[in-house]
Amino acid sequence: MRQVVLDTETTGINPKEGHKIIEIGCVELINRRLTRNHFHVYLNPDREIDAGAIEVHGITNEFLKDKPRFANVVEDFMRFTQGAELIIHNAPFDVGFLNHELALLTGEPRRVETNSTVFDTLAYARKKHPGARNSLDALCKRYGIDNSHRELHGALLDAEILADVYLLMTGGQASLLDEGDHTGNGNEQPIVRLSADRPQLKIIACSSEEEQAHQQRLAKIAKISGNCLWQQ
Repeated sequence: MRQVVLDTETTGINPKEGHKIIEIGCVELINRRLTRNHFHVYLNPDREIDAGAIEVHGITNEFLKDKPRFANVVEDFMRFTQGAELIIHNAPFDVGFLNHELALLTGEPRRVETNSTVFDTLAYARKKHPGARNSLDALCKRYGIDNSHRELHGALLDAEILADVYLLMTGGQASLLDEGDHTGNGNEQPIVRLSADRPQLKIIACSSEEEQAHQQRLAKIAKISGNCLWQQ
């Protein structure tokens, strides 16, 4: 299973007003493992960046003057994402901008959705945590992901952080015994990624004593929560 976690930075918030993409960042997941493969590019939008957008991502007009246009990198981008499931936080925003850029190109019309499938982590988080804040920063705090190095938004950095959020959010509970909320306490440790080519872990059967301790643990969960799926 190949997935590509994607984020963009833009000149503003609405492509219908002529705003453009200025950065694309993607990281690759194979079978839910981060690989060393990524796609990252800054783009010259041929227009001014809104002052409010610069405050968010810190990318300036001067910095982008010598960068390529979207048309110069589109083939590399489409090849990198082809056939993958795109993991995007607030997917309508990024997909809308990408489709707008694709529509401006000459030749046969293309769309993101015909090249890849899309999974919106914001929509998923809203269903999983109804009524809670589900911004990327809020989810980092909820799942204990250290993003203290994220002073400004950046597409590649945000894609890497989103990959960690996605894997934790879709892979099980953040805590086995959820006896409080997940607002974070400021003491979270950063996630350490293991090598993608590490050997498979050995499977070691538990002893009778360990099995007994496990059952006692499940009984405690059932007592606290009133229900324990592992006992069903």
